[in-house]
This record gives sequence, C-alpha cells and structure tokens, in this order.
Amino acid sequence: MSQVSVEINNQRFDVQSDSSWAQVIADHLGNSLDTSSILAVEVGDHRYDLMATVIPNASAKTLTFADEGGLDTFRHSSAHLMAQAVLRLFPDAKPTIGPVVEEGFYYDFGAQPFTPEDLQRIEAEMAKIVAENLPIRRIELPKEQALAQFADNPFKVEMIQELEEGTISAYQQGDFIDLCRGPHVPSTSFIKAFKLTKVAGAYWRGDINRPQLQRIYGISFPTAEELDDYLAKLQAAKERDHRRLGQEMDLFSFHEEGTGFPFWHAKGMVLKNTVVDYWRQVHHKYGYTEIQTPQILNQVLWQMSGHWDHYQKNMYFTNIDDTPHAVKPMNCPGGLLVYKAKMHSYREFPLRVAELGLVHRHELSGVLHGLFRVRAFTQDDAHIFCTPEQVKDEVVNVIRQVFEIYETFGFSDVHVELSTRPEKSIGSDEIWQIAEAGLQNALESQDISYQLNPGDGAFYGPKIDFHIRDCMGRSWQCGTIQVDFSMPERFKATYEAADGTRKTPVMIHRAILGSLERFIGILIEHYGGKFPLWLNPNQVKVVPVSDKFLDWAQTVTDALAKAGIRADLDSRKENLGRKIRDAQLQQYGYQLVIGGREAESGSVSVRLRSGEDLGAMPLDEFVNRVVTEVANRTL
Repeated sequence: MSQVSVEINNQRFDVQSDSSWAQVIADHLGNSLDTSSILAVEVGDHRYDLMATVIPNASAKTLTFADEGGLDTFRHSSAHLMAQAVLRLFPDAKPTIGPVVEEGFYYDFGAQPFTPEDLQRIEAEMAKIVAENLPIRRIELPKEQALAQFADNPFKVEMIQELEEGTISAYQQGDFIDLCRGPHVPSTSFIKAFKLTKVAGAYWRGDINRPQLQRIYGISFPTAEELDDYLAKLQAAKERDHRRLGQEMDLFSFHEEGTGFPFWHAKGMVLKNTVVDYWRQVHHKYGYTEIQTPQILNQVLWQMSGHWDHYQKNMYFTNIDDTPHAVKPMNCPGGLLVYKAKMHSYREFPLRVAELGLVHRHELSGVLHGLFRVRAFTQDDAHIFCTPEQVKDEVVNVIRQVFEIYETFGFSDVHVELSTRPEKSIGSDEIWQIAEAGLQNALESQDISYQLNPGDGAFYGPKIDFHIRDCMGRSWQCGTIQVDFSMPERFKATYEAADGTRKTPVMIHRAILGSLERFIGILIEHYGGKFPLWLNPNQVKVVPVSDKFLDWAQTVTDALAKAGIRADLDSRKENLGRKIRDAQLQQYGYQLVIGGREAESGSVSVRLRSGEDLGAMPLDEFVNRVVTEVANRTL
C-alpha cells in the first residue's frame, strides 16, 4: 500500500493511502488532542466522516461540537437517532427529512400522529440505541437499489426519483437506513444527552396542498451538563415568553377572527409609538425623509418587480375595477415609484428615503408564533439612491446608525456578516467589485469585525447582515444593508449624471429593526417585561393608602402627566399591599405611595419596581428624576 501526505490542523503527516481520518488522528494527534471529542473533519468547504478514507495532499481541520460544522454533524446524527427510535416504536411511520435548525433538529413523519407521551417513549428508545453503540456507516446505492430499499416510503421515493442517475449516498446504523449526504458521528454512543421538545404540524415540502406531516423537534449535546444548562435557559425563555407577558401587561392580543394578525392594545401602542418616535428622531438626525406608499398596488407593478413570478405564494390578492391587484409584501417597488415621480440629478445624491411600511405576507398557520412570525408587520425600510462611488460612505453612515440604535435599546453584542456575489447573479463584474469593496471598506474603516460568507449575497447585489444577541444568548438577525442593481434597472429609474447623461442609480436597501412587531417581541423577552423607563408604557403608578388622600394623589398624577410622564392612579378600594403587588406585576417602573405624611408635606414616597424603598422626596424632585431618566434613555 502506498503512502500519501495529509495535513491535519496545520500538521503534515505521511500515512498509508487506505487510512481513515480516525486512524490518522488516533496515531498522530492522540497525545495532543482529546480524540473522543472529534466528530468529523473539514477539507475546504466539505465535511467528511472520521471513517472516510484520507484524501491525498488534503489540508483538513478536525471538528468538535464547539465548531459550527461539528455541531451540525452532531445534531444531524441526533435526527437520525430519533428517526430510528420512532420506526422501532411506530413501524408504519414514514420518515421524510430531518435537518438541523437553530433550536436543535427536527424530523418530519407521515402517516403517524404523536402525543407528548409518545415523546417520552421515543426518548427512552433513543437511550437504548445510544447504549447499543451502533456504528454509523456511509453506503452508496445505485438509484434502482435505492428505490427498492425505500419502496414503502413515497416521500423517499419522490426524493430519489428527482436525483440524477448514479449512486446515492445513505447512512446505516443497525437496522435503520436513511438517505443522507452526511457526514455523521462514528457511532450512536457519541450522542449522550438529548431532549425531544415539541410536536408540530407541517406539510410535505412546505406545500399546503401536499400531505400533512408530524414534526418532532429535539435538542442534543455531548454531555448531560450542557443539556441541563440549555433546558434551564429554555425555562427562563418560557418565563420571558412575550406572548404571556404581552397578555399580562395588556400590550397586544391575537384572535381567531384574524389569525396571524396582531391586535395592539392601548399600552402596546404606547410601547410601539415610543419605538417609532425614537426611530424617527434618529432618521431625521441622519438625513432621511419619510414617505408612505399604498398597501394595495396593481399586478403590473409586481410583475415588473419580479414578485409576481417569484413570491406569489406569499402574497394576498384582490381585484379592483376588474384588474388584479396585490397587497404589498415589500415596500421597495412603491419606493421606486416615488423616486420616479420626478427627475433627479446627481446633485441630490445621496437621496435617503425611509418608510415604516405595513406589509402582508401569507405564512402557513403552523409557523405563526406570537409577534415573531405574523402575517402583517411593519418594516422599518429605507432606500438610498446614490452613485457607485458613494456606496462606501453611505454604508458607513448606515452602520453608525445601526449601532447607535441597537445600543440605545440595550443590544451591545452585535455579530456582522458580509455576503458576496453568488454563482447566479446579475450585473457586470465591475459594478459587483465596486459594491463589494464598498461594503468591505465600510466595515473595515469602522474597525468592525465580520464574518465573510462568500457566494451568499443576493442575486442582485452583496449585503451586510446584523445579528443582535439578547440577554439569554439568542441571536436575532434584524438589520440588513443590501446593494441592488436589479430593481432600478427593472423600473428604468435614472438620474442626470455629472456628464449630462442619464444613468441608473445604485439602490441601497436597508432595515435596522427589521419587522417592528418582531423587534418589540425581542425587546419584551430581552427585558422580561421590565423595560427601561423610557420604553415602559407603565412608568409610574400612584397608589393612595386610602380614599382620604385621593385629592393629593390626583394632583401628583396630573403633575406627572403634565411633565410628559406616563402615570396611572390606582383609585380602587383595595388594600395597599394588593395595589403594590399589582403594580409590580404590571412592571411599573415606580410606585408612589400617598398617605397622610405625603399629603401634608407635598411629597411622595417612592418605591422601585424591584421593591426597593427610596423613601419620601418632594414631588418636584421626583418629576425631575423621571424626566431626566426618560430623556437620557437610561437602561
């Protein structure tokens, strides 16, 4: 057997050509690495099983659970483990697909309903399979053999028939075989800690006209300690669930009469308008004008924009004067019509136009989730029209605005990703180079570290995405900056250039909050309803000890309202303890207790939401304290 050279973790070795990656790692890295934690290897953009034969002259990196590729390998193997357990218990179930998702993994099954009690049985069976330490092996099947192997599963047959002729990869562990590209962990014993979290409905390939499936979600970790830590965080997240808090704080509700459409209550509108007021203030500071475009527009517009062909299943339609119209799923086409309403010159550029546009998108009922996934939401869109040479400076301007807004709302941990030209794209090499360089130079000029995602840009231009991290460590993609060459051309948007010719502007799409509804849901869970005072719809609760002090309590409430403070008087005939508890449950930032001493001295007795008693202070002093706290947007 000949020898070949391979590199692992920047160390080069001469090995037998038929060696597996596992053999090489054990023989050459066993003294320096915990080989039991290695799950797969990565060579370039591809991942391989440890039992795969080495690739001559390859440069490989070992993957553990701490690596994105290792985590993906581990969780996908967990999905196969779950599917094997399901088939042992429910032989008539038909497995479809089992991908890794942000919250763990899931597997969809046809022809089998599941109950919460079933999940416990499946978990127990999974534990048995882990204890069996079944090797997980890749096999290659000719297409005809694969069709025969999965003949009793119409979902798998459909997938196989769509593949080209040749061999098809599958993975086997004991009596279980599944179609898969891989890679997988070496054996079932690697998956030591897991939890099945919920059952949900789904449709085959996301099509409401195809068979309905049952989806089981799960999470898995290499150790029980990591699982316990995750479950504790999950419990904390449940306690902060914005749907429950939104109901308790009387912010919003959902109703069967409008599934997926949020109903904002008075307190919720205070919160929403506070966010919008701040948004408008910052946009004025950064040189934006604000527009508003119609919600229903003619079919011709959506054909011109490309939505009619590529986004139709997510849109709502109506006829007006016997002409097809659509409810807008995006604001951009309307923004371009506003741009085209008059002639433009390069002297006006950059032209920054913002819109808080209400959009509607048809989402399947199974994916609706409070404010996080709705069918109607407000996008904080803006479109910047500029020349190619202005792209970098405009992106810098947006980046500064993004970080300023996130910091004000209390999000200081921001992850940035830059995605470049995909394989299928439009536009010249020159314009792509200018746009990509503009985005990259803008990030680097601000000393911002970023993750580069080669080939992940939109077909019409590169983009920057911003991910904020909440107090529970969850990442949320909210902001985006996208450079677009396509839509201005589709709409024949032009401007007079310095040389007197008509040219097509570059259009920069950007959102910072993304969906206003979703962002408010994030805020509710990030703060657990305990908003900073400037955001809090419930700022001050005035609590008289008895009816004898209602006059001074009303005077205090009026003085607070006159100063612009959101204050409510609790005039109920309840005991003081009950009033204080209710104010705390409703997350009032301050509670002012009004008794005989306060009425005589013109003061207020101040309690914080936490229960801390600050004692008595003159009314004017308290008003100044709150006004300053709100004005400074103190966190």
